[in-house]
Amino acid sequence: MLEKPPLERLRLDKWLWAARIYKTRALAAEEVDLGRISVNGQSAKPSRELKAGDLLVLRQGPVHRELRVLGLSAMRGPAPVAQTLYAETPESIAAREAAVARRRMGVEPADAQAHGRPTKKDRRQLADWQRWSASTDDLA
Repeated sequence: MLEKPPLERLRLDKWLWAARIYKTRALAAEEVDLGRISVNGQSAKPSRELKAGDLLVLRQGPVHRELRVLGLSAMRGPAPVAQTLYAETPESIAAREAAVARRRMGVEPADAQAHGRPTKKDRRQLADWQRWSASTDDLA
């Protein structure tokens, strides 16, 4: 049985799918078309050919990741195998962890609200206040 030679080049969208960066190849192609991925500092198209050693910059929501391509695979395999296809740069890891820490220390949305839904007692007080408050129509 003949063994396939290792790949030297592979489409960007296919590699993003095989490396499990995106769930589907169509989603990977859409992200590339939206300009959220650059290769070696240049904007790319889904058909751009990657080779080992290329530097990818991805924007996934508020997170920016820098990945160095270590290997190419046209088949989507298990996650541990997919993680061997790339290495995240130390600067990218530090920035991602700092962003996680900032989000963790951020304000809880529920704490920002002074009051939630009024209680039964609050509704009675509001109704009583509205009953005795003067309106501008009464003054004229």
